[in-house]
Amino acid sequence: QVQLVESGGGPVQAGGSLRLSCTASRSIFIISAMGWYRQVPGKQRELVASITTRGSTNYADSVKGRFTISRDNARNTVYLQMSSLKPEDTAAYYCKADAATLVYWGQGTRVTVSS
Repeated sequence: QVQLVESGGGPVQAGGSLRLSCTASRSIFIISAMGWYRQVPGKQRELVASITTRGSTNYADSVKGRFTISRDNARNTVYLQMSSLKPEDTAAYYCKADAATLVYWGQGTRVTVSS
């Protein structure tokens, strides 16, 4: 059973920082590009950041310079370091493992940024 377990969300004041973590089953993690997405009610889920198995990264324009995605292959974990948080970053954040024909999602972790 493939699992993606997220953690690290919570309330934070604007300007603050949080680090999200997502740990995956080893068999999936090592072959997957990993990504963080976010969703607010009434809107589509959007890509925040992604990282390939080789470490190449991609970011949404809205988070460039503030968020950093990284992966620890020894721990089967992908991180999203979020800094200079803004109220508009408030959302449910989801981890995704993309192994071409196999795609898995985590259960989501909520981030609430207060002004």
